Amino acid sequence: MFRKSSLLSVPGVRVLSASQKTVFSSTASQLHTLNYQQNTRPVITSSSCQLSIILSREGQLSSSLTRGLSISTLSIQNRTRSTSTWRPSIKYPVEQSFRKESIRHLAMSANFNDRDTLPDTIKPINYDISIYDIELGGNFTYQGTVSILATVVRTSKEIVLNSHQIKIHSAEVQLEHTKTQQTLTASDISYDAPRQRVTLSFPEEIPLAKTVIVLKFEGIINNDMAGFYRSKYKPTVTPASSVPKDGENHVMFSTQFESCDARRAFPCFDEPNLKATFDFQIELPEDQVALSNMPEKAIKKGREGLKVVSFERTPVMSTYLLAWAVGDFEWIEDFTKRTYGGKNLPVRVYTTKGLKGQAQFALDHAPQIIDYFSEIFQIDYPLPKCDLLAVHEFGPRSYPFAIEDCPVTILTITRMENWGLITYRTTAVLFDEHASDIKYKNRIAYVVAHELAHQWFGNLVTMDWWNELWLNEGFATWVGWLATDHIHPDWHVWPQFVSDGMQTAFTLDSLRSSHPIEVPVKDALDVDQIFDHISYLKGSSVIRMLANHLGQETFLKGVSNYLKAHAYGNAKTVDLWSALSEASRLDVPALMDPWIRSIGFPVLTVSEEPGQISLKQKRYLSTGDVKPEDDNTTWWVPLGLEGKSGATAITPIALTQKEDIIREVNDSFYKLNKDNAGFYRVNLSPARLAKLGHQTDQLSISDKIGLIGDAGALALSGEASTPGLLAFVEGFQQETNFLVWSRILGSLGTVKSVFSEDEAISNALKRFTLKLITPAVDNIGWESSQGEDFLTSQLRPALLLSAGINGHAGVIAEAKRQFDLYTTGKGQIDPNLRSAIFGIAIREGGKAEYEALKKEWHTTTGVDGREVALRALGRIRDSELLPDLLKFLFNDVATQDMHCGAVVLAANSTTRRGLWEYIQENFDPIKDKLGKNMVVLDRFLRQSLIKFNDRESEKEIAKFFEGKDNRGYDRSLKVISDTILGRAAYKERDAKVVLEWLTANGYA
Repeated sequence: MFRKSSLLSVPGVRVLSASQKTVFSSTASQLHTLNYQQNTRPVITSSSCQLSIILSREGQLSSSLTRGLSISTLSIQNRTRSTSTWRPSIKYPVEQSFRKESIRHLAMSANFNDRDTLPDTIKPINYDISIYDIELGGNFTYQGTVSILATVVRTSKEIVLNSHQIKIHSAEVQLEHTKTQQTLTASDISYDAPRQRVTLSFPEEIPLAKTVIVLKFEGIINNDMAGFYRSKYKPTVTPASSVPKDGENHVMFSTQFESCDARRAFPCFDEPNLKATFDFQIELPEDQVALSNMPEKAIKKGREGLKVVSFERTPVMSTYLLAWAVGDFEWIEDFTKRTYGGKNLPVRVYTTKGLKGQAQFALDHAPQIIDYFSEIFQIDYPLPKCDLLAVHEFGPRSYPFAIEDCPVTILTITRMENWGLITYRTTAVLFDEHASDIKYKNRIAYVVAHELAHQWFGNLVTMDWWNELWLNEGFATWVGWLATDHIHPDWHVWPQFVSDGMQTAFTLDSLRSSHPIEVPVKDALDVDQIFDHISYLKGSSVIRMLANHLGQETFLKGVSNYLKAHAYGNAKTVDLWSALSEASRLDVPALMDPWIRSIGFPVLTVSEEPGQISLKQKRYLSTGDVKPEDDNTTWWVPLGLEGKSGATAITPIALTQKEDIIREVNDSFYKLNKDNAGFYRVNLSPARLAKLGHQTDQLSISDKIGLIGDAGALALSGEASTPGLLAFVEGFQQETNFLVWSRILGSLGTVKSVFSEDEAISNALKRFTLKLITPAVDNIGWESSQGEDFLTSQLRPALLLSAGINGHAGVIAEAKRQFDLYTTGKGQIDPNLRSAIFGIAIREGGKAEYEALKKEWHTTTGVDGREVALRALGRIRDSELLPDLLKFLFNDVATQDMHCGAVVLAANSTTRRGLWEYIQENFDPIKDKLGKNMVVLDRFLRQSLIKFNDRESEKEIAKFFEGKDNRGYDRSLKVISDTILGRAAYKERDAKVVLEWLTANGYA
C-alpha cells in the first residue's frame, strides 16, 4: 500500500486518490494532467512522457495506468505528436502491492531514447500517389509523384521523411494558411542512408497549417522481396505480350511494405501510428492487370499501349498496409453469404494466368472466414472487396519450424495482410487437387484465416509501435486457428497447435536470449527480428490461455469492444487489457502482465503426498542452470486441474505464488494443465509419469502431446531424465493419432540430433525408434483407403519417412522401388508420399538419385514440387555431393526458398559442418545477396547454425562474427549461442545414462 508522502518523493510521479478525488503531484516537469469527474472513471489526458499512478479506493496501486504504460513496463513513447484521452478502469486492484523502490525504479528508468522515430513536426492526412514510366526490363526503374496532405504541428525549416533506395528529383510544399497559395521549393535534399531518411530543407519556416508536400521521385522495382519488387516465374500458358522478362523468367510486380518498406517504394512517414488515407494510380500495359487495396475508380487511356488505372480512396491506415500489384493476372470469384452495406461481398483470388484452378480451395474458405470474423468481432468487414493474390516470390515473415525427422510440419508463413489485397506465397494459397500434398490444405486454410483476421486486428486497429507487434500477430495466430477449427472440426486444430505452435514457442522462450512478448524496438532492423516465434506463437499461446480462463464468449466480447473503441486508430496492450477487464470483471493486467513483459515461462514441479500435491513454480531454461536473477518472476498459472476429489469438471484454480499446496486431489488419477491450455511445463515424478502412461485412455490428444513435450524438454534441461522420456513413449506403440506421433517423433528427433555424433547411442536410438513405430507402420501401410480422414493421410508419410530413416528394410526397399519407377517415367507417386519416398531414396542412394531429384526440382510443375524436392535433397549422406548441392542452393534456388535448404542441411549431421564452412568462406557474397532483405539473411543464418552440439562450434561461430556489423541478425546470434550450449550440456550430462538405459533394454 502506498501513501502520498512516499510517492511524492519520486520525481515525475503524480498520484490520483480515487477516494479523496485529489491529485498529488511531485515537482517534475511535463507531468500528466489528471482530472477526476465525479461519478465517472478518472480521465487521463496523456502526452505519453511521464509515469502516472492511480490509487484504488482501498489505497492500493491500480493495475490500469495511463495509456501505453503499466506498472511492469517501460514502454513510454518519446513523442508528443498527439494527445489522447483514455478512461482507465480502477475497479480491479492488483492483488500484489508494490514497494516504493519499484515505483522509483520505473519513474527514473523511463527514458525516451529507445526508439528512433521521425520528428513530430508533421502529421500526414492523405497520400496521392502516382506511379508511371515503368521500365519493363533492364533496370526496372519507375517514376513517381506523391502529394502528401499534412498538418504542420510544429514550425520548422525542415521536413524529415522515410526514404530508402529512392531518388527524389524535386520537393516543394504548398501552403494553405493564407487566402493565396504559397509554394516553397526545397533548397536542399539530403539523405541519411543508415536511418533510411531524407531531409527536405526550405529557405523559411513552414507555418502551423495544412500543407501539401509534393515530391517527384525515381525508384527501382527490385528483386529483394521488399518494397515494390518483381517476382520471377515460368508461365504455364502463353503470357501477355507485354509481360517483361528477367533472364529466362517472366516477372510480375507486387509490394511488400511490412514492416518498414513502404519507404522503398515512395517517400513517406513510414511509422504505424502515422495513419492516413491513400489515393493511388498506376500506368501499366493495356494487356496487364493492376490491383490495389480498393476497387478500381477509373481506367484511362495512356500513352501508346498503356493505360492508367486509379483506385478509390482507402480508409485511414498505416503505410505498411498499402499495396499494389501489376501482372498477367486472372481470377476466380465468390461472394459472402452475409451482406455488407446491403450487398454480398465479392471475394477474389488472383493468380498469374494458368493457375486460377488451383485457387479454389482458398476461395472456398475466404468468404466463410470473413463472415465468421464479422460475426464474432461484431464488426462488419470494413472494405468493399477482398482480394487474395498469389505471388511467386515472397520473403519469410516468421521463422520456419520443424519436427526433427518429420518434415510434415516444416512451415514458413509467407503472406501479407494488406488491407483488401492480401498477398501470399503460392504454396500458401494454391492447391492442386491432383498433384499437391494434402498437408498444404492445412497450411492454406490456416494462413488464409490468419491474414483475414488482420483485416480487423492489425488493420482496423493497429499497434501503436512495433514493440507491440504481438497485438497483431499473436491474436491473428490464435483467431486463425479458431476459424480453422470452426470450418474443420475434424482436423483437431487445437492439438495441432499444442504439438507444433506451443512446443516451438517453448523452444525459443526457454533460452536466456529470448525476449519478452512486448519488447523494445528501436528501428526497422530491430523490428524485423521480432517477427518470430515469441510474437506469433507465444503471443497466441498466452491469448489462448487467457481466452480459456475468461471463457471464449467473454473474451471475444472484450475483443469486440476493443476493436470498436479504437477503430481506424492505434492501440496498445493496455487498451486490450482494459476492454477485457471490463468484459470479464477481472483484473486482466494483473494476470497477464508477467506473461507479456517478462522473458520465459515457468515449470511447475509437483510433489505428492496422500490426497494432496505441492506445487513450486520457477523459470524453465533448456540449459537447466537457472540462477536466482533468472527466476524473479511470479506468474499467474491457471492449473486446469482434472481429478480433484468430488469434482467431475475441470477445477479452475490458479497458482499465484511461488509455492502452494492443492488438497483433495484424487491419488488414482489427476492431470494438471488439462488440454495444455496454459503456457507452462509440468515436472511430474517418474512414478506419476509412468502411471499416466498406463492411463492414456483418460487423456485427451492435447494431454498426450503435452506430456510427451514436457518429458522431452525436462530431459533436455536435466530436470528429468532421457530414460524417463524413452520409457514413457514406449507405451505409445498402439497410438493412431498423427498429432501424437508427430510429437513423439519430434521429441525423439531432438534426442537423436543431440547424440548424432555418438555412433553407439545413435544406432541404439534408431533401433529403439524402429521398434516403437513398426506396429504403426505395418498397420497403416503404403496405400490410402477410400474416405480416409485428413490426419491419417498425413500420418502415413510421417511414419514411413521415420521408418526409412531408422533402417526399416522393407520401407527402404519399397521407397527405392517407387522412386526408380517414377524417375524413369514408368510409374507415379502418391503426392502425399513424395516427401517420404524422396527423402528415403536420397538418404539411401548416391549420385544417381541426387541427380534425378535435382532434375525433378527443375522440371516439376506442381505448386509445391520444388519445396518438397529441395527438402529431400538436404538428406544426402555422401559428403562428396555437398559442394554441388551448395552451389545449386546459392545459384539456382530462389532466395525465398534458401532457408528451406538450410533447415535440412543443418539437421543432417553429414552436411552440417560443410554448410557452416561454406558460409564462412562465402560470407560476404551471401550477406550481399540475402542482406538486401535482412529478414531473409537473419532466418538463413539462424536455421543454418542452430543444430551444433559442441562448445567448440559455439566458440567458432562467436569468433567468426566478432567485430562484424551484425545489426539485423544480432538477436539470432545470441539464440544460436544459447541453443548450442544447451545441446552441448545435454550431451555431456546424459550420454552415459542414455547408453546405459539403451544397453539394459537391448537396444545397444
